[in-house]
Amino acid sequence: MKKLLAIWMALVMLAPVTAMGDTPEEKGEENIPAWVIEEEVEMASAMGPGSSLPVKSAILMVENTGEVLWEMDADQQLPPASITKIMSLLLIMEAIDNGSISLTDRVTCSENAAGYGGSEIWLKAGEEMTVDELVKAAAVASANDATVCLAEYVAGSEEAFVEKMNQRAQELGMKNTHFVCAAGLDHEGHLSTARDIAIMSRELLKHPTIKNYTTIWMDSLRGGATQLVNTNRLVRFYEGTTGLKTGTTDGAGSCLSATAERDGLGLIAVVMGADTSDHRFAAARSLLDWGFANYKAQPLEGPAGLTPVPVTRGVEPEVPVSFDLPGTIVIPRDKAESISQQVELADSVEAPVTAGQELGSVKVQVDGKTVLTYPLVASQAVERMTLSRAFKALLRALLAAS
Repeated sequence: MKKLLAIWMALVMLAPVTAMGDTPEEKGEENIPAWVIEEEVEMASAMGPGSSLPVKSAILMVENTGEVLWEMDADQQLPPASITKIMSLLLIMEAIDNGSISLTDRVTCSENAAGYGGSEIWLKAGEEMTVDELVKAAAVASANDATVCLAEYVAGSEEAFVEKMNQRAQELGMKNTHFVCAAGLDHEGHLSTARDIAIMSRELLKHPTIKNYTTIWMDSLRGGATQLVNTNRLVRFYEGTTGLKTGTTDGAGSCLSATAERDGLGLIAVVMGADTSDHRFAAARSLLDWGFANYKAQPLEGPAGLTPVPVTRGVEPEVPVSFDLPGTIVIPRDKAESISQQVELADSVEAPVTAGQELGSVKVQVDGKTVLTYPLVASQAVERMTLSRAFKALLRALLAAS
């Protein structure tokens, strides 16, 4: 028996370290029992937004437009736990994209970051990792130490970074959010809402590089010594999942911002205050299932046969009209045949006309209700006719006729 125990202890010591999540519920669940998955599927199919979800607040938002498809107490202020990291990651991705930092930069861990607590990859003060590695740790394993390490690198201190977080929240119109820390631990006054979290989730997804991290199921750091397993099990078990972030603390309960895309339709489902991890995943899955079952991304075709607009007092008698299609609109699946486009175009325009000048608009309607408007513009400039230009034009005409 002693020999078997010694062998077991040796195996334990040799096994790679797995990064911890916010709570035991936040650990990666690579071997989820079949009954858990079956229970989630049953809950997801049974609930739907018409039923009461087992969470305190929730919202379902369209990624590309911000349209809200369904909500429940979406403006109730609640502790956001590690969903906070969505804003932290947004600021980090913005810093990468604007060239302030790069993924290959090496960052030295501070005493503050190393001793932060909660979910972690056990960074030691003075240890170096690249920005790429730290983003991976924050996005996949919800590592607080990695998040704070990055925050200090971007802004000089966590306090300065939190100021940037609150400033960016205001810029995005997140009216009911106030951040106190960068990682998401429970603090008095550290609050957000399902709507605000959906807003910042949508903004983060505008940086495509983030999906390189939020769609990872398993990976490792330190040459394989530290294993990472995504705290968002939808990454493995839900078709089309693109992210985004889990969160669990005693004060917040279990929270999730779940994002997925199918057939060109991107959805963001935020649930807050679930009593268990299973309930948050089932609730988010239910919202996503309902959204994909009832809505679709419909490609738009531009209006045909647009005639040029007459130009008065111009060197040209008319100006061609052009437009940029907005791509797709999100509509109920049973309304695909009820889309119409109403063209409103100026009868004439006075020179000078600039290229891109708005000359009218197209209203996209579904069942007679306007859901989108896009502009019709001049495709080229037309200068105003002057006496000298008129004389030159006349001279050219005479020479051409002779």
